[in-house]
Amino acid sequence: MTYTPKPVLKKLPNAKSQWGFRACVIVWSLVAVNWSFAAPKPVAELLKTAKPSVITVIHAGRGESKEGTGTGFVVGKNLIATCLHVVGEARPVHVRLGDGTKLEVLAVHAWDRKLDLAILKIKGGEALKALALGDSAKLIQGAPVVAIGNPMGLEGSVVQGVLSARRKMELGEMLQLAIPVEPGNSGGPVLDREGQVHGIMTLKSRVTANLGFAMPVNALKPLLAKPNPVPISRWLTIGTLNPREWEPLMGARWTQRAGRIRVREAGSGFGGRSLCLSKLPKPKVPYELEVTVKLDDERGAAGLAFAADGDQRHYGFYPTAGKLRLTRFDGETVFTWKILKDMDVPAYRAGDWNTIKVRHEKGLIKCFVNDQPAFEMKDDGFADGRIGLAKFRNTEAEFRDFRVGKKLTSLAPAPELLAQLEQAVAALKPVDEFDAKTIDGLKPNANLNNGLLRKRADLLEAQAGQLRRLASLVHERAMQDALLAEFKKDDAKVNLLHAALLVGKLDNADIDPVHYEKVVGEMAGEIRAELPKNADAAQRLAALGKYMFEENGYHGSRGDYYNRANSYLNEVIDDREGIPITLSILYMELARRLDLKMAGIGLPGHFVVGQIRDGKEPQLIDVFGNGKLISRKDAENIVRDFAGVPLREEHLAPVDNRAIIVRMLRNLIGISNESQPPEVVLRYLNTLLLLQPDSPQEHLNRALMFMRLKQNAKAKEDVRWLLDNDPPGFNRDRLMDLFRRL
Repeated sequence: MTYTPKPVLKKLPNAKSQWGFRACVIVWSLVAVNWSFAAPKPVAELLKTAKPSVITVIHAGRGESKEGTGTGFVVGKNLIATCLHVVGEARPVHVRLGDGTKLEVLAVHAWDRKLDLAILKIKGGEALKALALGDSAKLIQGAPVVAIGNPMGLEGSVVQGVLSARRKMELGEMLQLAIPVEPGNSGGPVLDREGQVHGIMTLKSRVTANLGFAMPVNALKPLLAKPNPVPISRWLTIGTLNPREWEPLMGARWTQRAGRIRVREAGSGFGGRSLCLSKLPKPKVPYELEVTVKLDDERGAAGLAFAADGDQRHYGFYPTAGKLRLTRFDGETVFTWKILKDMDVPAYRAGDWNTIKVRHEKGLIKCFVNDQPAFEMKDDGFADGRIGLAKFRNTEAEFRDFRVGKKLTSLAPAPELLAQLEQAVAALKPVDEFDAKTIDGLKPNANLNNGLLRKRADLLEAQAGQLRRLASLVHERAMQDALLAEFKKDDAKVNLLHAALLVGKLDNADIDPVHYEKVVGEMAGEIRAELPKNADAAQRLAALGKYMFEENGYHGSRGDYYNRANSYLNEVIDDREGIPITLSILYMELARRLDLKMAGIGLPGHFVVGQIRDGKEPQLIDVFGNGKLISRKDAENIVRDFAGVPLREEHLAPVDNRAIIVRMLRNLIGISNESQPPEVVLRYLNTLLLLQPDSPQEHLNRALMFMRLKQNAKAKEDVRWLLDNDPPGFNRDRLMDLFRRL
């Protein structure tokens, strides 16, 4: 098959009007010469060359069974490119060649969650030839392409199509291809007719079968240049439960994030049953067991397991279908399953978080929901055993606040306090609910009253919005007070880790700082466990770098730098990705627990860490650059490149903990100005000005935010502050003019 470049020829008359006929002839000649040296290959010839470099990627499901199949292709010595969702976070993975040979995956060499890209490092693939990577920016609309993959497990399948368009999507700019895509195609190469890779198959269109999307190969190149490797042993732990605390049984997908446990997918037990048992010692009867749980769908079932033998036998207490159920499992089949109690309980709140509790006594089980008795049942089937969580069917559920003890105290507020709070909230209601008498009175004029009722409904909806806003403000103020309490301490006593986590909690009330402080402590413990008994500072520093960057894949966010998640320390810990300041905070907190003296160095445009050494200048460490030691000259280059200013001596001075938190807030203000509603930016500005009330730039920024919200009176207060304090660098005449206009 020959290819005639007719589209280019058709564009020549347009070019003639712009450049002149002679220029068009020159351009056409150059194009023709180029084609004469790189003629399109017939598809059969292209496949003969490319197919040996296309492999199958398989990640395991529960019980190591085959769960997901995708495609990958060779991009370097022992390196395979694919999609991240093909690899599957925390899942065992291997690759298979066309001849059936299995190859071991040694590490996830590079990965980017936002771009859905991953590069695997394999063992034994030295003989595999890498495919040439093209410049995807130069692939023109209408250009013919070939995709190779494993649709529906049919390995080595090929399909032809064209580049339909380029589309801005959630993952970024993607190549829209007129190509049918099926499960298994993901991660496969999209080649031009010269055999160069221009894209990685990623998405199937939901609109039509003959349309798919590929990530441009240019997005893959930075990962090859600056990998963030994670050994496969560590990769399998990302997002998983702490193995020192939990033991999942019977499959399903149990993960832990932000102090919560989440379960997805069906288990391998009958009815999709799966258990997650605590590693705590078996409690002795009598005891109480409690967890707060929320189901994604009330038709599901998830809750507590107790008196478990670690196999098939256990009790279960859980919500299902809007009811509460107590069951006993005597074996692995439905015939050994006994429902002891199943009933509606008024205290259960469907679709919401519910705290369920069991009191297990000798021959008696008492069940509670939201601190209210649900029912009790005499049963002496199992006297003791392990405790934990259970789920059934395809239920997705979240758990928090798992507790066990002889007698648990309630986590709910005292009745007197609750009554006081409810009274205060109720007083905010502008209208009462309509009773039957009211409805009957309005019926005779239904048409007229319909409009009036809708108007009243609008008022109630507005009030609901106000209440939600009030709830947000109450949370915001509580977090600000907690940060202010840290700022009132001597700087040496400021808990930097806790304060940084509070910054994230401003936007997410569900974050549990105590949980993450515990996680950081456990991480430091893992590093210490690998050190010799009398390790010196150099050994501890090397162990810290190895742990963070080589073993656990913490890395700088280059493809999604301005995502707010990079400023939330909890998300940085969970996702192993961040910006210089958040990665540096984690690094410093781990270093402190290893008895290494560190200080933050706030270079303009780039935050680094300085290791304090007796009698010497601090050794600068670029945590964003995977813990690279940098010289003063390097620092000069960084400041010039990131901020466009020369390095000054004061730039190298250590900054205190308060300044670090302020810089985090300023980062959030900067990245949110254009991407977030003014209310979000105000949250950060209000917090910063509470902590640092004499900051003129933030007073001006807040005034501008208030003006966007048409709250001119509040804006005027900030402008008045600027006029009263007359900070240097501000044009007083312009401020006066702004004040008069407000």
